[in-house]
Amino acid sequence: MNSLITVYVVATAPLWLTIVLPIVALLLGGAVGILVNAKLSQKKLGDAKQLANRMVEEAIAEAKTLRKEAILESKEEIHKQRLEFDKEIKDRRIEVQRTEQRILQKEESLDKKEESLDKKSEALDAARQELKKREDEIAEKKSQVDEAHQRMLAEIEKISGLSRDEAKRELIDAIEDEAKRDAAKLVREIEAAAKEDADKKSREIVSLAIQRCAVDHSSEITVSVVNLPGDDMKGRIIGREGRNIRALENATGIDLIIDDTPDTVVLSGFDPVRREVARISLEKLIADGRIHPARIEEIVEKTKRELETQMKEAGESAMFEAGVFGINAELIKVLGRLKYRTSYGQNVLKHSLEVAHLAGLMAAELGADVNIAKRGGLLHDIGKAVDHEVEGTHVTIGADLAKKYKESKDVIHCIAAHHNDIEPTTVEAILVQCADAISGAKPGARRESLDNYVKRLEKLESIANTFDGVEKSYAIQAGREVRIIVKPDKVDDGAAVFLAKEIAKQIEKEMEYPGQIKVNVIRETRSVEYAK
Repeated sequence: MNSLITVYVVATAPLWLTIVLPIVALLLGGAVGILVNAKLSQKKLGDAKQLANRMVEEAIAEAKTLRKEAILESKEEIHKQRLEFDKEIKDRRIEVQRTEQRILQKEESLDKKEESLDKKSEALDAARQELKKREDEIAEKKSQVDEAHQRMLAEIEKISGLSRDEAKRELIDAIEDEAKRDAAKLVREIEAAAKEDADKKSREIVSLAIQRCAVDHSSEITVSVVNLPGDDMKGRIIGREGRNIRALENATGIDLIIDDTPDTVVLSGFDPVRREVARISLEKLIADGRIHPARIEEIVEKTKRELETQMKEAGESAMFEAGVFGINAELIKVLGRLKYRTSYGQNVLKHSLEVAHLAGLMAAELGADVNIAKRGGLLHDIGKAVDHEVEGTHVTIGADLAKKYKESKDVIHCIAAHHNDIEPTTVEAILVQCADAISGAKPGARRESLDNYVKRLEKLESIANTFDGVEKSYAIQAGREVRIIVKPDKVDDGAAVFLAKEIAKQIEKEMEYPGQIKVNVIRETRSVEYAK
């Protein structure tokens, strides 16, 4: 409306009016706007006061409503709790009534049980009286039985002619004999089982050791033979008035036997080293051709030095072959002397090597100390190297040598115990014993004269024949077994077991032999009847 008026005025009025009129119009419009806004504000303020009053009134009314509702809800809650409390009291009254009823029932049950116990007590008293009466009757019958037993014993003693003590003694003797038979039977069964297991295991170990130890063996003799290029050499060896042969015997300590045997000179002596020195020296003299006392002494001394070197080398070679190290140098020289020593035709150094290998193999199988077993086996016969020079057995000499050259106690014990001069107390000593027996018992390992062989067989049979109940005895298997026939009426099966043990112990005590000897006791039972 104002814009239309302004436009209209501008179009019709002069220029100043055109400028003034808009300003006036603007001022009028602003005044009108202010008046309108003031009226509107007053109206809004009145409306707001009315709204606030209305909200206060509504809030007061709502608060009153909420209060009434809260009072109602609290009354309802109180009522509800009162109902629940009444119900709980009612339930408890019911539970109390039930409990009272149960108590009454239990009281009635106890009364009934008390009545029952009274009845049982009366019945028990009656039973006790009855039992007392029966005990009296049993006591009376027992006394009657005892009297009858005594009368019977007296009658039996009268009939048998034996007193009670004598009969008891005979019964005890019979029981003792039966117990001995049972014990012997049990011992036999246990020993059979143990021997079967032990023999099986020992056979496995020994066979394995023998199979793995294949040492060459050759029998040697105690004399040496030197072949000559001709019989004319015998005269040169003897020399003028026998001076050459005397010089050679004095230098070597060996006897020279020059007889009618063609082209042969025999060297005889107990010391194998000296015999070897004499043999080598004589062969060198024959090859050289210059045979006179001075040359003989020179050759013998040179040969001794060479042989000392050879013996040391032989000892070292044996030590390395056996796998044993750290032996004293002087003891190695003594060990090498065994190369020229024989025992029952068996070379002692080769035998010692074989014993070392066998003992080591068996020690490995049994978990024993292999080094001690090998060392003890290699040195067990070391005393034989000097037993012609030192008094005593080769066992004692060997143990003394081992002590002298600082060998261990276990090795010394193996040497000292290998022929049971002392009781072996270590596994290694027992293995050296076994290895020594195996090596010496090999076929062809040792030779013995016919007289010694026959004496050994006769000794076996004579030992067996000394025992009571032996009828006959036979040494068989080249003295490896003795079979004994016993009298069956004097020796029963149980006693045969003990007899075999006693004979074996006596053989071990009185005889020396390589390996082992089987004692076989045979008891024959014959049943004879005649048809008529």
